[in-house]
Amino acid sequence: MVKLFIDGQQTEAEEGQTILEVARKLRIHIPTLCFYRAISPYGGCRVCLVEITDDRGSRLVTSCSYPVAEGLHVQTTSQRVLNARKVIVELLLARCPEVKKIQELATALDLGAPDPEFREEHDCILCGLCTRVCVELMGVGAIGFHGRGAKRKVTTPYEEISDICIRCGACAFVCPTGARVLELEHITGRKPVPLLSEFDEGLRSRPSIYIPFPQAVPNKPVIDKDNCVRLLTGKCGACEFFCQAGAIVYDQQDTVEKIEVGAIILATGFKPFDASRVARYGHGRFPNVYTSLQVERMVNASGPTSGKVVLRNGAVPKEVGIVHCVGSRDHNTNRYCSRVCCMYSLKLAHLIKERTGAEVYNFYIDMRTPGKGYEEFYEKLSEEKVHFIRGRVAEVTDWTMTSDEEGKLVIRVEDTLIGMVRRIPVDMVVLSIGMEPQSNSEAVRRLFNVSCSSDGWLLERHPKLAPVSTFTDGIFIAGACQGPKDIPDSVAQAGAAAAEALSLIVRGHVELEPNTSFVNEDVCSGCKTCIQACPFSAISFVAEKGISSVNEALCKGCGTCVVACPSGAMQQHLFSDGQIFEEIKGVLSYV
Repeated sequence: MVKLFIDGQQTEAEEGQTILEVARKLRIHIPTLCFYRAISPYGGCRVCLVEITDDRGSRLVTSCSYPVAEGLHVQTTSQRVLNARKVIVELLLARCPEVKKIQELATALDLGAPDPEFREEHDCILCGLCTRVCVELMGVGAIGFHGRGAKRKVTTPYEEISDICIRCGACAFVCPTGARVLELEHITGRKPVPLLSEFDEGLRSRPSIYIPFPQAVPNKPVIDKDNCVRLLTGKCGACEFFCQAGAIVYDQQDTVEKIEVGAIILATGFKPFDASRVARYGHGRFPNVYTSLQVERMVNASGPTSGKVVLRNGAVPKEVGIVHCVGSRDHNTNRYCSRVCCMYSLKLAHLIKERTGAEVYNFYIDMRTPGKGYEEFYEKLSEEKVHFIRGRVAEVTDWTMTSDEEGKLVIRVEDTLIGMVRRIPVDMVVLSIGMEPQSNSEAVRRLFNVSCSSDGWLLERHPKLAPVSTFTDGIFIAGACQGPKDIPDSVAQAGAAAAEALSLIVRGHVELEPNTSFVNEDVCSGCKTCIQACPFSAISFVAEKGISSVNEALCKGCGTCVVACPSGAMQQHLFSDGQIFEEIKGVLSYV
C-alpha cells in the first residue's frame, strides 16, 4: 500500500492502481472520454489531465494511465489543470460540435460555441477506445486507424468490408460519442440483429448478461450462453472484470437435485397466443400492429418507452384500434374463451385514451365483464367516448381507398349492430391475444401422471368439489395451467392448492382406496399386460419372482388391470370374482 494526497485528502491505495481509480473511490470526479475498466488505459482523449507534485517537481499527467506512488500530491481542479482541460475540450468541440458529451464538458468549463472558421463536422474524437476494445477484449482486430494527420480515421483494414468482425457491437458500446463510423453495417456490410428482450416482448434489446425481469426470483443476472462472446470464443470476459463480488463463473454446469417432498403443486401457467398465426391481422408484417402484451409493456413506467404510447417512429398515435378475441372463440385456432381479453382490452383502451387523447376503437364479439366492478368500468369507458364496434374484424390492411386512409392501417369489419361493413383507418392496431396451454403440457401430464382436457389444459379431479386436486394423490394444480383465468382467480386457487398441500403434509398419512387391485401370485404368468394397461403406473414387475406387483398407495381401484389380465391373476378388493358371483346369486334369488 502507498500513501498519497488527492485534493488535500490523504488516502491509501494498492500499487499499480491509477490516479483515476483511486479518485473515483474517493468520489472525486475527473472527466474522461476514453477510459474503460476492462482494457488497459491509454489516455487518448487527454481530458482526464491532473497536476501531480513529487520529488521531480510539478507536471500534468493523464490520471487514467498514471500509477499512484508514495507521497504523491494530486490536484484535479487546479488552475493549470482547468486551463489545459479547456484547451483540449475546445479542440474537441471544434472537431465534434454536435456530440452531446463534449457539449456537456464545454458547458461545465464555461466554453462557448466553437469558432466557425475552425468548426468541423465529425463525431469521432480518435480516442482509440473502439480499436483497443476490439483487439484487447474481443481478440478480433476488425477495425483500426487509417491515414495520418487530418486524414486520420477509424475504419476497417484497407477500408473494405470486414470478414472477421463478429458483430458483437463492443466498439459501438464503448464509444463515448456514438460515432457513425462504428455502425456495424458499415463494417460488415450486414445489418446486425439485436438480442430482443423477451420480457419487453421484443420492443427493446438486451445484453448477453441480464436480469430476466424485475422482481425475478432469484433476482440475479443470467448469461445467454447462445450469444455470450466469452462462451462462444473464449474472449471478452468484461462482466467478470466488472463484478466486484467475483460471482461470474463461466464454466458453471447445470445440476440436477433430488428433493423428497410430501406434495407437489403444478403452476406451469399459460402460453400467449402467437398473433402471427392469424395472418390477416398483419402482425409481423405491419410495424404498428402490436399485441396486447407489447402495449402492456409500453404503458408501464419501467417499460421500453417509459410509459409513453408511441408508434415505431416515435410519433403519438391519433387513432388506435383494439381487436378482441385474437386466438379465442375461433374454430380455426381455439374455440374456448380466454376470459381475460375483454377486461384487459378495456384497461388498455382507458390508458391509451388517457395518455394520448387518441380516438380508440374496440372491436368485440361479445363484451364479457363478469366480475366485481367490471361492468361499472365498462360503462366508464363509454362515458370516456371510447368507440365500441360489435363484429369480428375481417382483416387489417394498408390498402387504401380514400385520401383519409393514406399512410394508415385500415381495419375492415362488419358492424353487426348497424348491419354494414366498415373501414376504420387507424395509426395503431392492438391485438388482444388469448391464452393457450404450455407447449410441454403433455410432457408434464405424463411426468406427474395427471389428466389433460381436449384443449391441453391440466384436468382437476372435480370442477366443483375438488377444483385443485388431481386424480393422483399429493399433486395439485393452480393458476392458468388448469384453464384461462385472471390474476384474482389464480391467486385464490394458489391459496387453495397451498392449503390442500399443507393439510396433507400436516396429517402425515394418506387414505387409500378400499377397492385397490392385488395379484394372485399363484396364477400370475408375468406377461406384463397389466403394467401397460394401468393408467396410474401403480403396477411394477418383480423380476425375482417373475410376477407383477401392485403399489396400493398409487392404485385408484379403476379395475382396468383386472379386465386386461388374460390369466385372471389380477383381482380387486370388494370386486373379486367370488364376491361378484355372490352378488349375482343374491339378485337372482329374488327372481
